[in-house]
Amino acid sequence: MPTKMLCASACTRFLPSFSLLSPQPLFRRRNCLIHRHNHQTPITMSAQHQIVEHVVLFKVKPDVDSSKVAAMVNGLNALTSLNLTVHLSAGQLLQTRSSSLTFTHMLHSRYRSVDDLKEYAAHPEHVRVVTENIKPIIDDIMAVDWISDDASVSPKPGSAVRVTFLKLKDESEKSRVLEVIRGIKDEFPAIEQLSVGENFSHDRAKGYTIASVAVLPGTADLEALDSNEELVKLQKEKVRDSIESVVVVDYVVPPPQSANL
Repeated sequence: MPTKMLCASACTRFLPSFSLLSPQPLFRRRNCLIHRHNHQTPITMSAQHQIVEHVVLFKVKPDVDSSKVAAMVNGLNALTSLNLTVHLSAGQLLQTRSSSLTFTHMLHSRYRSVDDLKEYAAHPEHVRVVTENIKPIIDDIMAVDWISDDASVSPKPGSAVRVTFLKLKDESEKSRVLEVIRGIKDEFPAIEQLSVGENFSHDRAKGYTIASVAVLPGTADLEALDSNEELVKLQKEKVRDSIESVVVVDYVVPPPQSANL
């Protein structure tokens, strides 16, 4: 299975990646597996109704048949039919920028509440996909959940998404690091959404406590942001001493029909 992976040192690549700072009712019918309106649905939010972000990173075994990988991706994307998902997309990563932890695929989904996320996780169809299509073909998995105040529109197909997970040297620095990350959007106008928060699910997070999803119009914008080395370096310097390690992945939101390959 060909997997496009561009790996680099987490330390040397942290700056551009940091500055971009990514169970319910059964399926109704087969042709409703993808809800196209999910991709640009405005979400009305308040302090009581913020969006819950759920990101899962998968490392597929290198010798797995491509048909099994496709079944995993299709099974995950089919979960868009569950009523509690505000947004869901899954697919192969564009690249991973971390040297200590590398992944090949990603699931990004959003929910209106933590209870909705819990119900999704326990739903029989979700459990079936995990048991039949995911567990048999992966070497590693990582999942982080947080509450976002900047996820009012689902990323459009073709959008470039950068997901960053941070592990801190000292958890007392968490509030300051979160403040710095939230300010990044003001420095990089190309970022359409910057969803930042503190992880509240620790079982599969590998000790990473801060997460962000940055959404840009496309891969060209991602490359342009990375090329702004001076500004990126400035942002990195603000938190360098507080970070123990970082996981960064880039992903392109697939079109809805990709789930029916």
